[in-house]
Amino acid sequence: MITGLGLATIWVLDQDSAKDFFTEKLGLELKNDRTLGEGGMRWVTVGMKDQPGLELALMVPGTPSLDPESAEQLRGLIAKGVLGAGAFNTDDCQAEYERLKAKGVTFVQGPEKRPYGIEAIFRDDSGNWYSLTEPFDELDESIGWGEECAT
Repeated sequence: MITGLGLATIWVLDQDSAKDFFTEKLGLELKNDRTLGEGGMRWVTVGMKDQPGLELALMVPGTPSLDPESAEQLRGLIAKGVLGAGAFNTDDCQAEYERLKAKGVTFVQGPEKRPYGIEAIFRDDSGNWYSLTEPFDELDESIGWGEECAT
């Protein structure tokens, strides 16, 4: 029986830069930073303090998980900024937007009302985009997809 999600991969262009982004700007905790085996793959994971069972693996495309051609294609997609890597929930989207913006996080959309909550969109330092969402308790279909809240 599956009991939960324990690890999710985020493809990044530089592990050191990504580690700094996730820990220093977003405030996640560093869980692992080690090399697996002699000359092996670097294993960097981060996670939320209040969600200890889930870690995000910050992985650079390459061997052993990808062949060279696939790794190059994936690096191109990351750099182009077309990959959405997930959604982070917050209790106050506006306040978290302001806090992260002050730390230098790049937002491509400020907080806006959506049927599912208030959402802002930001990018990590590799180009991946994320939703920062203050979810509503229930879906509010009276809200259109383009209505903005105060930013």
